[in-house]
Amino acid sequence: MTAERDEALAEALVAVRRFSPELAELTEKTLFGDVLARPGLSQRDRALATLSALIAGGNAEQLRFHGPRALASGLSGAEIAELVLQMAFYAGWPRAMSALSILAEVVPAAGEEPPEISVG
Repeated sequence: MTAERDEALAEALVAVRRFSPELAELTEKTLFGDVLARPGLSQRDRALATLSALIAGGNAEQLRFHGPRALASGLSGAEIAELVLQMAFYAGWPRAMSALSILAEVVPAAGEEPPEISVG
């Protein structure tokens, strides 16, 4: 992970660490340290899989963190919008619409500049 990504992850884990230091440690070391660093998929492909799983599972709030990470991993805003459209038919319209409302806050629309958000 880059220093910028380390910083964003550390910020995201502040509340987690306060209530469950063990969960924060597993998230940081196992998920972000081991699993996401495996060579079997590119970071871009992992970002697509993560966004898809979050949308399908109805975990739209997590997209505030993972949307900017997907941009930093090489996805464009247009590709993320296309993914949401795809998920509307496979995961359900309400889940896609909930995801869209969060992603619209953290991912630029076509032709717009990215918002000032840490993409760690």
